[in-house]
Amino acid sequence: MTILDEILQEKRREVQQLLTQPSVLREGRPSRPSLFKRLYNTEHLQVIAEMKRASPSKGLIAEGADPVAQAISYYNADAACISVLTDSHFFKGSFEDLAAVADNVPIPLLCKDFIVHTVQIDHAKSAGASVILLIVAALTDEELSNLHAYAVASGLEVLVEVHDGAELKRAIAIDAKLIGVNNRDLHTFKVDLKKTEEIAALFPFDEERVLISESGIWETEDALFVADAGASAVLVGESLMRSGAVDIAIHSLQVALSRAVR
Repeated sequence: MTILDEILQEKRREVQQLLTQPSVLREGRPSRPSLFKRLYNTEHLQVIAEMKRASPSKGLIAEGADPVAQAISYYNADAACISVLTDSHFFKGSFEDLAAVADNVPIPLLCKDFIVHTVQIDHAKSAGASVILLIVAALTDEELSNLHAYAVASGLEVLVEVHDGAELKRAIAIDAKLIGVNNRDLHTFKVDLKKTEEIAALFPFDEERVLISESGIWETEDALFVADAGASAVLVGESLMRSGAVDIAIHSLQVALSRAVR
């Protein structure tokens, strides 16, 4: 059993619990700007900054980190979006973290989780997310299509994550606008930044879609590499959580796009 298999097995157990817990949409939260619009019109690499306490591959990264303080520091550093890991078993996150961040920052907010059921989307929206993640490797074609349609109908944007050319085709088949390439293989958790270059070579930049590079981004050199390949944004977690100066770390990644990406 791979790491992804273990995570999905746990997710299905969690879904059964969530189905017994009604999600109540909180009134009064302002609408958030579109992540797609910000990324599509950008002239420099944007940063989706992640609140991340732990991971299966690295163990504890920032135990006890305050999601609100972290989110505010990201917002003040001009992050395009804040990603909050809501998985508790493997990543030490929660929907409570997401809701707390939602109450304190006005920019796009991504619920980062392994979504396999619509009830997770309901809870993400009720906690304040404006964007959810769907991982192609974790879903059948039917599940991917149905969950994507459900999220869009719920007024959410969807980041669809791929790792190879076949998964990119599946993402395009459901007309995904925000497509992320995970440089980390979710079966082995090994990271290869060249995955972004590989997917970019197949990416339909002439269509209204944006490419986001996820995982393995640590320094300006990495940002320049994925920007040159065609990425409009990077999703960064561990390096920011370990950084002692979030503003400097984020600004170091906001490099100019070296060529047209559409």
